[in-house]
Amino acid sequence: MDKPALYLIPVMLGETPLDKVIPSYNNTVVSQLKHFIVENLRSARRFLKKCDPNIEIDALSFYELNKHTDRSSLSDYLLPMEKGESVGVISEAGCPAVADPGADVVAIAQQKGYRVVPLVGPSSILMAVMASGFNGQSFAFHGYLPIDAGERARKIKQLEARSYQEEQTQLF
Repeated sequence: MDKPALYLIPVMLGETPLDKVIPSYNNTVVSQLKHFIVENLRSARRFLKKCDPNIEIDALSFYELNKHTDRSSLSDYLLPMEKGESVGVISEAGCPAVADPGADVVAIAQQKGYRVVPLVGPSSILMAVMASGFNGQSFAFHGYLPIDAGERARKIKQLEARSYQEEQTQLF
């Protein structure tokens, strides 16, 4: 790792063993990082221990990024990069920055001209397309549906119409 980078580190979905879904290269990258932006501190620490059982958790820096995080502090999370140190982003499950608060810190890193390196790993969105039997050439992900039952029903009707009209798989 010569130039500092923001590494987007995928996490397992469910209880699948690490070695079945996460490439060994990811573990190599993780073991070289000292700074992590995480959605949940506890689950991130557990994941890091699975990647590298010898990792010294107390020697690492963690910055929480979730729905409670003040967005004005996100630039500070990238300060290690100004000193030439890479930073990892770990979400609760799957790929960081996809339907995930990590997208905000990636946008800041891009604006500052930092390298952003997505690592290979599981994505619930792509896995849903793969297993659905629906159109995998044209699909759209809409994030979470509205909480209100009426709004949710209207949104599903809109997505159904769009699916037929555009012959496009709709994911939410």
